[in-house]
Amino acid sequence: MANKFFGTDGIRGTANKPPMTAEIALSVGEAAGAHFLRGDHRHRVIIAKDTRLSGYMLEPALTAGFISVGMDVILVGPMPTPAVAMLTRSLRADIGVMISASHNSYEDNGIKIFGPDGYKLSDEVEAAIEARMGNGDIAHRAAPARLGRARRLDDAEGRYIEFAKNTFPRNLRLDGLKIVVDCANGAAYKVAPKVLWELGADVVSVGVEPDGLNINKGCGSTDCGVMQAAVVAHGADLGMALDGDADRVMMCDEVGALLDGDQIMALVAEYWARTDRLRGGGIVATVMSNLGLERYLKNIGLTLERTKVGDRYVVEHMRRYGFNLGGEQSGHIILGDYGTTGDGLVAALQTLAVLAASGRRASEAARAFSPIPQTLRNVTYGHQDPLNYTRVKSAIADGESRLGQGGRLVIRKSGTEPVVRVMAEGDDEGLIDEVVADIVNAMHEAAEWQLK
Repeated sequence: MANKFFGTDGIRGTANKPPMTAEIALSVGEAAGAHFLRGDHRHRVIIAKDTRLSGYMLEPALTAGFISVGMDVILVGPMPTPAVAMLTRSLRADIGVMISASHNSYEDNGIKIFGPDGYKLSDEVEAAIEARMGNGDIAHRAAPARLGRARRLDDAEGRYIEFAKNTFPRNLRLDGLKIVVDCANGAAYKVAPKVLWELGADVVSVGVEPDGLNINKGCGSTDCGVMQAAVVAHGADLGMALDGDADRVMMCDEVGALLDGDQIMALVAEYWARTDRLRGGGIVATVMSNLGLERYLKNIGLTLERTKVGDRYVVEHMRRYGFNLGGEQSGHIILGDYGTTGDGLVAALQTLAVLAASGRRASEAARAFSPIPQTLRNVTYGHQDPLNYTRVKSAIADGESRLGQGGRLVIRKSGTEPVVRVMAEGDDEGLIDEVVADIVNAMHEAAEWQLK
């Protein structure tokens, strides 16, 4: 049975409406805490957040839930999601929690949970936590003398800065490079510019004035125009744009040309393979990664293995089959040698390391392949699943037949919003546009029929 609360990346929704209410956050804290109680030691949970106004509501609710089952809570304030994974392991905590809706606007928020190993929870564990929520079982609540305590970790920022810097080769520096960093008015607005500056870069910072309502607003990895314009205006060598919780990154070269997650993975994979650092014989990506990436890797003797969308599925495949590099076109890059989840800042540092070692400009080195034409459209739907309609199924089957072996068609429902994503790619750009348009029109016809 499908989860009621958990989606592809934790729990997410509009703030102050189910499932993003204080009451549900309290229940999540209590249920997740009870699930991870193990032994008689003092249990710990790390809680961080991004800069959304609703974080002030959800943070104390989660804290109360964990304290009620006897867990001590360590609050670290606004910090990137990968910092939570790192601190969970470093502090030997039992759980790590990030309060964030990632790249969504401020109206939304979310709860991402990490296990004691620093990895996101499996579907099975999420289902077990849901089963505990709202069942009226109070047996796991702590006696008055065993309630948890809450405290703040004042040096969390410095710990993550040192962690990120240590992923950059010690024989390299960023002296002489001017770098634009767009922090999306989000969780990395303090740490990302400091890391780049401490490594020697001349840093131009944008998106570093959060007010609780402007996270991801006209900036960050989902709106790269600000970064691209700043690179050109300041004569910078490179730009990087993080999202609200800094687990993804998009970059651009010195002329403002965009480098997405596929290009970043291609650059790092080739360099790591050439320096005997790449494990698994290739990389892991999702069904959304460009066919051009797959062809490029094949030409240099590497493989591309695909998973369904969601960085945790990429991580699971990497762990199971021994890969140390994977990610998503959207900029979630997982570097298994350094972390357990996507880390936008560390991925950018690995790109910078390749460029620094080569001595070439980003426009010369960072565009490893020419993307195959790709068309993506989103279709919002109501209560009825449009993929269940015969007309839609027929349009999808016809599209697959028309694309044949020279293209790909990917139809999937978003795990975080009521949207069906329709993506086609192939060498014939006109054909893929037609295929996508036909499927989208069929979905719209289904929606109109529902309203009659």
